[in-house]
Amino acid sequence: MKKQLSLLLILLSSVLIKTYAEKPPLVYTVENTGASFPKPVLPTIDQLPSIGPLPDPFMWSATNPSTWTDSTTARSTKFSDWSKRRAEIAWEIQNYEIGTKPVRPDIITASYSGGKLTINITQNGQSMTITSAVALPSGTGPFPAIIGMNSGTGSLPSAVFSDRNIARITFTHDQVTTYNNPSNTDPFYRLYPNQNIDNSGQYGAWAWGVSRIIDGLEICKANGTLPIDLKHIAVTGCSYAGKMALFAGAFDERVALTIPEESGGGGVAAWRVSETIGSVEKLGSTSHQWFSEGMFSFSGTNTAKLPMDHHELCAMVAPRALLIYGNPDYGWLADQSGHVSIIAAREVWKKFGIEDRCGYTIIGGHSHCAFPVSQQPELVEFVDKFLLGDTTANTIVTNSKFTDVDHTRWIQWWGTNNPVFPVPGAGYDSHWIEVERLLNAKNSTKWNLVDDATASNGKYITVKKQATDLSVASNDSTDLIVATITVPKDDSYNIFALINCATFDDDSFWMKVDNGSFVNYNGLSTGGAWLWKSFTSALLTAGEHTITFCHREDGAKLDKLCITNNPYAPDGFGEPDPALGLPSALKHINAFNGYDLGQNIPNPVNNHTTIGFEVPIETYVSLEISDLSGAKIKELAGKNYKAGKHSVIFDASNLPAGFYIYTMTTGNQTISKKMLLESK
Repeated sequence: MKKQLSLLLILLSSVLIKTYAEKPPLVYTVENTGASFPKPVLPTIDQLPSIGPLPDPFMWSATNPSTWTDSTTARSTKFSDWSKRRAEIAWEIQNYEIGTKPVRPDIITASYSGGKLTINITQNGQSMTITSAVALPSGTGPFPAIIGMNSGTGSLPSAVFSDRNIARITFTHDQVTTYNNPSNTDPFYRLYPNQNIDNSGQYGAWAWGVSRIIDGLEICKANGTLPIDLKHIAVTGCSYAGKMALFAGAFDERVALTIPEESGGGGVAAWRVSETIGSVEKLGSTSHQWFSEGMFSFSGTNTAKLPMDHHELCAMVAPRALLIYGNPDYGWLADQSGHVSIIAAREVWKKFGIEDRCGYTIIGGHSHCAFPVSQQPELVEFVDKFLLGDTTANTIVTNSKFTDVDHTRWIQWWGTNNPVFPVPGAGYDSHWIEVERLLNAKNSTKWNLVDDATASNGKYITVKKQATDLSVASNDSTDLIVATITVPKDDSYNIFALINCATFDDDSFWMKVDNGSFVNYNGLSTGGAWLWKSFTSALLTAGEHTITFCHREDGAKLDKLCITNNPYAPDGFGEPDPALGLPSALKHINAFNGYDLGQNIPNPVNNHTTIGFEVPIETYVSLEISDLSGAKIKELAGKNYKAGKHSVIFDASNLPAGFYIYTMTTGNQTISKKMLLESK
């Protein structure tokens, strides 16, 4: 009996020791625990694959997803591997976005006197000084501290910290490099001449500056002049300074709590998601001073080539604490993207069993950077737990306006070696409209009709030069393109438009739903390609509704609309516009037992062709294109279709001339036909 009891105690003890050992720490004593790991492969943009959904934060860096032959070895969710994986993400962000953040300088000294922290730095024969105002509580300390970007607590209420005997420290970022006006003579660039203003963004420099303040706190703590509790340091800032706080907290593991407020694009928001949601701060429209110039080669369709995204910037904070604030009243902040990004990032904390360390509140009703009283309770809980050590504080915070936004499509592929969006299900109510059919004698005075074989139905419309109006949208019927739809039930509908905006000078429209106000949808650049862009989502009641476009910038091309309760953007040209009648490809179907596949029209093909098919019952349909050897080229369908006639459009513009096979497969039938692609 004693032997059995001893064995039981040993087993129980080993479980308790293992559980304790695997509990991730709340903070670290070094700036970068992954400093000794080598750089990952950092390919050039032409070597990088396009990955539409958000990259998997647990997947090791690799040049091409085709090398991921085994998803169990291509990634690791072990906390013991996180320091290395986090280091890979850090190198990718430095390489593609902000330039290298230098390590601790060769020579650094610090002193504290009269409420001012002074840090003297020498590197490469150059010197600089950083000074920070310190509001120190009365008493002997040591005191927790918050470092605010340009003020002691950023835009957060100072009383939350002063009432809790938390020191407030100001980071004056212009002492490192001047906001929005960097120069190679700025102190940071003098110390690091290789980090010039083209290959190093200001966020890399500013994050470096915050780390030097923490160095100074360590030095002064050691010499007994400034009693700061080095295990309980927070950083915060709002708007552009919210980005600054996020980069600072992500890149320095001595920060216990990171609180970015309304950080927008380049902060919490994921570049990929922002690229799909209209007039927001996208990668191509953010400041060229804040980020390295090389980052902007990833704008437009190239955003999908980034090997990382900002959900991984957020995840770099793990296992430490992160609380983000958004404000959806300000569209430019891209908080719908921030919502998707922070939920994706939170999967890292969840995997490590510490989701209480990552919270978000994305609620409007207040001015930009005006912290509302209603959001103070969750701030207090995070401060109490992660700066004061109150383990009873409730930090499960998941408040967002965007609860109806589907974030799962962006991360569903994680854990596989197939980085693609999920195939949408059947049963959606979708309305397809070729906008050229909305052109009439009145509005054609402001809009041009253009023939273009690369556009859906071979046509698109664009704003005439004399009609450009950036300041206000007209309500004159001669200026408007009005689409009318009837929906069968109350539901949330997404409004997608197939557009082509080559540059940032011709990438916007005015749009409104029903009798609402016109909204300026700007920053819609597609890099000269036809892409579906999400303009907005709206709750539509059963019945008739109008979607109205007004001219804003000439050169912006508008091709086709899809108003749908499907959360996913369409692919290719989508479905045909019923008002234009069935495509001729469908009219030539002679069904056999209710299943049939029509000859593609036109045949031979030059660029695009329509393939029609028919099924007698609702069923899954696979429609694949292959070459004569049987090698698969593309799947055009691959989803459930209702009984009846359907069609898809195949873009063959990138294929060499020759014969190809297209095959329809259902549960009951397999039918193949041949098409001929002509020389271009």
